[in-house]
Amino acid sequence: MNIYIMTDLEGISGITSREQVLPEASRYAEGRRLMVNDINVVVRACKEAGAEKVYVRDCHGGGMNVIWSELCAEADGYIIGYTGDDRFPCLDECDAVILLGYHAMAGTPGGTLEHSMSSTSIQNYHINGAQAGEVAIDAGIVGDKGKPVIMVSGDDKVCREAEELLPWVVTAEVKRGITWRGGVLLPQQKAHALLREKTIEAIRHAEANPDSVKPLQYAKPITMRVELVERGILPSSYAKPYMKIIDGRTYEVTGDTMEEVLFRA
Repeated sequence: MNIYIMTDLEGISGITSREQVLPEASRYAEGRRLMVNDINVVVRACKEAGAEKVYVRDCHGGGMNVIWSELCAEADGYIIGYTGDDRFPCLDECDAVILLGYHAMAGTPGGTLEHSMSSTSIQNYHINGAQAGEVAIDAGIVGDKGKPVIMVSGDDKVCREAEELLPWVVTAEVKRGITWRGGVLLPQQKAHALLREKTIEAIRHAEANPDSVKPLQYAKPITMRVELVERGILPSSYAKPYMKIIDGRTYEVTGDTMEEVLFRA
């Protein structure tokens, strides 16, 4: 089995503060190293579980967060930087996906650094009428390509969100959210042991249960409703003539795949 690791930063073990996830902030260097540490643990666990190939994509912000010189040699490739309209390059070479370091959707009470894509501009996403965050979006993108999400790591709120959406998924709860910028963290050694354990469990479970570990596929066409934080900043109808305006801060787009609606939005 070949594994694709898609990694965000807010749900990485040890992360609780915006200062750790923003490039201009005072603790960003610390956040980068914590991200590398989690990645290395999960890559090595994938190989320990028998994965033939492992690809890792840095998907936080502009995709330039990891410290390349500190990444382990066991991975088969690290995807770093801007990838255009292809959110999951090299996915066709892989069989299953791990969402590492994810966070709960916008508005989740007590979710550590909760948001949906942009904390400054997006209030809510709805997919086919149901409120959705980044787990739902990314699981839908890879699901359209026939790939299941087999593991999600982050705080307790994103783990519950993933389990409700993906009943087969294995979760690694590395912290418990208290407020949007504070939580109860596992010690680093325990967090890394949990990530290793759950990665191995997820791969072995997927291999043993191929009929029940399924790609997430939404009914087509997919409608994505986008509710903005502020009024007066709807996209221009010249730039997006296909959008349907709902009110002064909400619009909808439709498409045949999740990736299409995400980039149309």
